[in-house]
Amino acid sequence: MHIPAYAHETIRAAALPRVPTSRHVGGLDCCLCDKPFGKDLAAIPLGPTQTSGLFGCRLCLNRLITRARRARDTAMAHNAQRDRADSAAWSQVRERHLNRLGSVRQAAEAVAGLAADGDTDPLKVAWLLVSLESAYTWVPDTPEPPVSVGREESELRDGAFRLDLAMISAREAVAERLAYHLLNEARPEEPDICEEFECPEDCSGRHDSTHIDCGPDAVFDDLAEHGINVEQPEPEPQSPRLAAPLGRAEAEVEHSPLPDIEEQASTVLNHFGIDADDTDVLVSAAAVGLVADAWREGPLDVIHAADDGPSDGEVFAQSVDLYRRARAALVAAQDDGPEALLAFVAVASDVNLPWAGGSRFALRTVSESAAEFVQHVDDRVWFTAEVMREQGWRAGLLHKAVSAVFKAPSHFGMPGWPGAVASAMERLALLDRSGAPEVLADLAVVEASLLKAPDQLGAGALDWICHQALLG
Repeated sequence: MHIPAYAHETIRAAALPRVPTSRHVGGLDCCLCDKPFGKDLAAIPLGPTQTSGLFGCRLCLNRLITRARRARDTAMAHNAQRDRADSAAWSQVRERHLNRLGSVRQAAEAVAGLAADGDTDPLKVAWLLVSLESAYTWVPDTPEPPVSVGREESELRDGAFRLDLAMISAREAVAERLAYHLLNEARPEEPDICEEFECPEDCSGRHDSTHIDCGPDAVFDDLAEHGINVEQPEPEPQSPRLAAPLGRAEAEVEHSPLPDIEEQASTVLNHFGIDADDTDVLVSAAAVGLVADAWREGPLDVIHAADDGPSDGEVFAQSVDLYRRARAALVAAQDDGPEALLAFVAVASDVNLPWAGGSRFALRTVSESAAEFVQHVDDRVWFTAEVMREQGWRAGLLHKAVSAVFKAPSHFGMPGWPGAVASAMERLALLDRSGAPEVLADLAVVEASLLKAPDQLGAGALDWICHQALLG
């Protein structure tokens, strides 16, 4: 007689005697109703083996299995009703939060537009920023879905990210507007300056950021007047973009700190099997290199090793998510300039953002200081942006792609990734996966996920894969 798994606990907890008799143990009497076994009452073993332990009769076991089935069905119906209620309540909470994020974001975009529009009074612009900051402060923390819902809310995360970007744009626009307004109000009209700026005859004597350039070193002298001494950086070669307005010929522009990057990097990439002339492959490799340089190495190693740091699977899932963002930022930089890389910085250095793969880890939760990590990300991306400014978009891609072939040659996004997955699947097929997460049961699904979106397997599954060293 088959005893379903859901009935075992009911039989053990509610029916088995605390002190069985010798007839129970000997298989002579039913341990549930005490009736003797015979021709009309067969003994059914209850374990621990087929020949030893306790025995029950079919009538008693059928009765208890029926009771367990009813209890299970009742519990399932109750849980389903609770889950539906949780889901309905969560939908309302989620919708309200998304509406709040969207409203404040639209307000931030409107403030940025009014700040850039010279028709709005500067004092009103300042008050608009104050009220906007108040609205932003009152945005509640991102709500967490109930356990019964149990899915990652990427829309909430993306909504908060878009709001943060809109706030940055609004603050920058207001700051620029008010800074030059204050300068113009505090300084009387000076025709000599107008002559220096080559202003038209009808100029009012008021100037904005397109007219004023103090050079790279004036800020240090200005701070010194306030008693703040900052060591000035070493002089650097001037970029052709800045040298041209000053009338410097190309022959006078000093060489870039990274000479011959096109020739040298192309040679290296070709050696490692990456076609530097294939823009799509080059962008992907550069994205891997940007994540490796700016995010993966350095302070993250210390955070990863901390007792409350992220697991291997969480680091893996987040690196895949950041690869996509790095790739999108690099593509945008071709048309929008190196400033487009700030979108990657905003996510990679966000200490409050839960990581990918269903992880609840965020940098703010770790005991190690995240300040050094944030500065590291900013510095590394800044250098990449400088390479693009000095030598162009393609030079920046080549520089990061070279990092990728040395630091992450077989990472997701690299040409070697499909080969790494194929090797991992061969080894995975031979392993005992009885204790592995359920998502790893179907090897065809696992292979497809690894090839297209490893983070969708979840941080737990990736953790198991990392512990088996399947991907090297």
